[in-house]
Amino acid sequence: KVVTAYEISQRARFLNLFSATADAESEALDRLIDERLQVAAADRLGLSVTEDGINAGMEEFAARANLNREQFIAALAQAGIAEPTFRDFIVAGLLWREVVRTRFAPRVQISEAEIALSGSQAGVRVLLSEIILPARNAQEKAAAERRAATISRATSFSAFASSARQFSASPSRARGGRLEWLPIGNLPPAVRTQVLTLAPGQVTSPIAIPNALALFQLRELEEIETATPDALAIDYAEFLIPGGSETEAKRVKDRVDTCDDLYGVAKSLPEDRLLREVRSVAEIPGDVALALAQLDEGEVSTDLVRGTTRVVLMLCGRTVETDTEVDRAAITSQLRNQRLASYANGYLAELKADAEIIRPE
Repeated sequence: KVVTAYEISQRARFLNLFSATADAESEALDRLIDERLQVAAADRLGLSVTEDGINAGMEEFAARANLNREQFIAALAQAGIAEPTFRDFIVAGLLWREVVRTRFAPRVQISEAEIALSGSQAGVRVLLSEIILPARNAQEKAAAERRAATISRATSFSAFASSARQFSASPSRARGGRLEWLPIGNLPPAVRTQVLTLAPGQVTSPIAIPNALALFQLRELEEIETATPDALAIDYAEFLIPGGSETEAKRVKDRVDTCDDLYGVAKSLPEDRLLREVRSVAEIPGDVALALAQLDEGEVSTDLVRGTTRVVLMLCGRTVETDTEVDRAAITSQLRNQRLASYANGYLAELKADAEIIRPE
């Protein structure tokens, strides 16, 4: 299957219509390659979508912009995007959804214990090891996906630790990827849901975070007497250091005891050097959420780097709720969807690892 220059140009325009992308053409090519593999997987299973299904999918997507299908297509045309570009995007998504349902839905069984844990997640902590594989460009992303497909099948603690020392970009690589005990409620939902289904030694499917793929191995899970309720919102601050100086990051870290102290450090600096956010765990970028999961209130991490900018990340506080009534149907649906998404990500990584992909020079 060939991805044409015209398709890349069209998809890049489509991506930029919704959010500015630093390298839209590279991202467009990556997504089109994924879709070729997804459609091929559907073909092998004999799956197809009807015209009514395609139209319904286009209507559903258009509704996100508060438009109907015809209005959305007209808006695309004004941006120089042809209707077939939109249609092909929808068809690939619908086919992949059917592939995932056909292959993995029968495997997804949500237990009462998982519902109870996800409903409260109090009094449970986990001992994990991590591997963070860089994926800052197309070449690194392809290599990370191939490597992740292999690592995710590991069941040996020593093999995972060896891979962490060899391949991980996280500072924990020096410890074989080993992390300290973490309350399960601190973890981002995408990680938490997978971890709860693992037996000791098993590894999550690859989890996409900004510029990287993450894998986690469960070493141990235990109940504790002191409950740690789920965080509803995280209050955190990011102090940005252009150039990535570790010395400067340490200087800032040594000057602050609370997030409010950062305002004094940032005094007279451009406003965008200090960012403070209050978000739910699910809304926080994956790399930031993982770093925050390992911090207590008032603690600082200086390990996060974005391009040439180092981030001094500080946890200001967690807002929690302890007496929330559990919506069992909603939790079951959420767990099922997250489990299917994990299967889907892992299967796509396998497809890419097994495929012969020839990129333009």
